[in-house]
Amino acid sequence: MNDGKIVVAIDIGTSKIVALIAKVDEQVNVLGVSETPANGIKKGQIVDIDEAVISINNALEAAERMAGYSASHIVASIGGSHIESQNSRGVVAVARPEGEITENDLTRVLDAARAVSLPSSREIIHVLPRSYIVDGQEGIKDPIGMTGVRLEVETHIVSANSVSIKNMEKAFSEVGVDLDAVVFSGYASSLATLSDTEKELGVVLVDIGAGTTDISVYVDGSVSYSSVLPIGARHITNDLAIGLRISLESAEKIKLFLSNPPRKQVRINEEGVEEKPEEHPSDEIDLSSLNLAEDLKKVSKKTLIDGIVRPRLNELFTMIGIEIKKSGFAGQTPSGIVITGGGARTVGITDAAKRMLAMPVRVATPINIKGIIDEVQNPSFSTVIGLAIYGGTVDVQSSLPFGFSLPSISGLKFNNKILSKALSFIKSFLP
Repeated sequence: MNDGKIVVAIDIGTSKIVALIAKVDEQVNVLGVSETPANGIKKGQIVDIDEAVISINNALEAAERMAGYSASHIVASIGGSHIESQNSRGVVAVARPEGEITENDLTRVLDAARAVSLPSSREIIHVLPRSYIVDGQEGIKDPIGMTGVRLEVETHIVSANSVSIKNMEKAFSEVGVDLDAVVFSGYASSLATLSDTEKELGVVLVDIGAGTTDISVYVDGSVSYSSVLPIGARHITNDLAIGLRISLESAEKIKLFLSNPPRKQVRINEEGVEEKPEEHPSDEIDLSSLNLAEDLKKVSKKTLIDGIVRPRLNELFTMIGIEIKKSGFAGQTPSGIVITGGGARTVGITDAAKRMLAMPVRVATPINIKGIIDEVQNPSFSTVIGLAIYGGTVDVQSSLPFGFSLPSISGLKFNNKILSKALSFIKSFLP
């Protein structure tokens, strides 16, 4: 880890696909990043493989050009309302009684916790240890080197629809890269935005995307609950489009304009003193700079924010509150709510969260990054930075969380696109 490890991460979202190439050591050194509109993807799931392949390819090629690096292995995010979680416990006898607990014991106890009853249509993507128990002693974070007879583990298991995973695998194989690991996007965002103190105290991470909202609840330093709501920031855009009778593209422009209003120009008079601009009592917003197709010039700010945006945000945070209650950890998150994702920039979002949930609220951008950071210092890049962190700290190739069927030629299995092309070339000369 001293020299750093090159990680290629791809975040597949409802509205955009982000590709990032980074060298990961103590920090994430961003070498190349690009984003393209997501075609063929709806609510975080691939619905048209051909279109999705084109979008992924465009994002990956642009990041490769920027970084000067050719990707062969990638780590990708997975989201959507099919994501489910549960907590499980595993128990094993330590291999050497009265001896030290080894890495092998940890692997066996995690395998025991993994043995939960799941439908055939679901696959486990994460088995995250919450805490270990050695001979009745609770709250142990790392039992390696300790002495004991009985080893137990409390884990958090995240599962996904196996069809969604297979579709992702197929899309990436058509792009020409190998999928090393699939990471729940809410968990990835938490790796990039939460501090250790927040995780220890207990915190709720809310990643608001265009079509879905990911929730990760941390208690005592580890994930204890994960879920996905099937609504996101695009629903606000839809409401604006319906309310103002304009296209979705124009509504998106207005939403971004409201969330990031242009700075007022400061005028300096002849004496070198700032002149305050005249305050207009009217609450009309001038939209002429947006050049909307519908030629909409002025609109009431109160109508937009109080009448359309705020009710939708209230509804979203009410649903988030229901999920937090459902998790059973409602009273164990004193650090409050951390909001990230593209939807975190929506106007009035912190006020809505405080009003509906009565908890401390902050909007988070990725931390511990260097390199080309101007591009990624934005809540919408939290997931892809988290993927890079995950890829840098986990030996993903030796611990694939699910059984991929790698393509084969003449019975030979391979997982490298260069070998793939070489075999295809040789095969073309065979009778």
